[in-house]
Amino acid sequence: MPTRDQIARKTAKVGVIGLGYVGLPLAVEFAKAGFHVVGIDVDDRKVSSLSAGRSYVRDVPSREVKEVIASGYFSATTDFSVLKRLDAVSICVPTPLTKTKDPDISYIAAATEQVARYLPSGQLVVLESTTYPGTTNEVVLPELAKGKKRVGRDFFLAFSPERTDPGNPVYATRNTPKIIGGVTPRCTALAVALYRHAVDTVIPVGSTQSAEMVKLLENTFRAINIGLANEVALMCRTLGIDVWEVIDAAATKPYGFMPFYPGPGLGGHCIPIDPLYLSWKLKTFSYNARFIELASEINTKMPEHVVELVGGALNRVKKSVNGTKLLILGVAYKRNVDDVRESPALDIIRLLRAQGARVAYSDPFVPTLEVGSGEILTSTKPDRVGRYDAVIIVTDHSAFDYAAIVKQAKLVVDTRNATKNVKQGRAKIVKL
Repeated sequence: MPTRDQIARKTAKVGVIGLGYVGLPLAVEFAKAGFHVVGIDVDDRKVSSLSAGRSYVRDVPSREVKEVIASGYFSATTDFSVLKRLDAVSICVPTPLTKTKDPDISYIAAATEQVARYLPSGQLVVLESTTYPGTTNEVVLPELAKGKKRVGRDFFLAFSPERTDPGNPVYATRNTPKIIGGVTPRCTALAVALYRHAVDTVIPVGSTQSAEMVKLLENTFRAINIGLANEVALMCRTLGIDVWEVIDAAATKPYGFMPFYPGPGLGGHCIPIDPLYLSWKLKTFSYNARFIELASEINTKMPEHVVELVGGALNRVKKSVNGTKLLILGVAYKRNVDDVRESPALDIIRLLRAQGARVAYSDPFVPTLEVGSGEILTSTKPDRVGRYDAVIIVTDHSAFDYAAIVKQAKLVVDTRNATKNVKQGRAKIVKL
């Protein structure tokens, strides 16, 4: 095993499986801390890009990749056999949902099989992929323990939930506190000792299950409160009240209230998915997670509500959705990122096209977008919005000039309150 002395002297060799939004920033932080790090990914395009010093993750500048490669502390490969030479490995692979909204842990299982195949004596394995409570002990541990290997003696296993927030200008891997729970106390202590070199604050908890539950609580809290904000938006529209004014006013209370805001739906790799992992797990205990299911229902329906707003707004100017030219502003799941995973814009585009609309989009972070059956749309510049029957603000990127857009557009449907401080000008603004 990597001893405390090896970790303290930074002679322990570290591996990171999965070089995406979670794994690459972590690998770079370990390398910057002075550890020799090998990044492992099945995508040879990612490996080739990193080997050439080019980053594809916006939160990791290419400059940093070049620096850690030049220092000799970082390399990338598709060859899993390097695992047998590593003292510690972090698994940072995706955990999506299946079409039936059940957890898909196939990436965890595949990575674990590779780790088990090459597992050297005493290796520390840390799972970071968000998953349901029990995955580390029920899925990863049995695979690593084959051949009568004992956890806490022959290998060490812990769970540490990723807390990546792409595009966050303040919090990144280094300054976001890290939760760690091991299968045994020695597992926890070893993982804490290692991660303290890459993360400023490390917080141990009593078990892998607790660590797994922490991440699900964090994102369930957000999903439910966003669901509440979305339902309040629907209520306010029924009552003829400005929901944005209501939330801003409520947020002036210095205690007992935390503002969450409505929107066109949830997107990204965490908020729409993680609570359903918890809900699925609880169903195995015949427990119905009602808050989670209700929030998911409300949030999932928001793209339909946006399309209804568009249809209603067009009707008021004697137009129908069928045959109209519409421009979607922003297709990433949140502002100032290039990630379209689970983006509500995808559903909004699909629903509008199903009603006969001719839909284009503009997004400075997403040059092309697959909209189904292999069809690719290309982003257009938002400088001629007047030629569209309506402009729909789905993602409020800071690069958009909302004053100019409102001035030129015939009709604006604003799902993010991006036009809060903009005079209506020639456009009629319809808000969520």
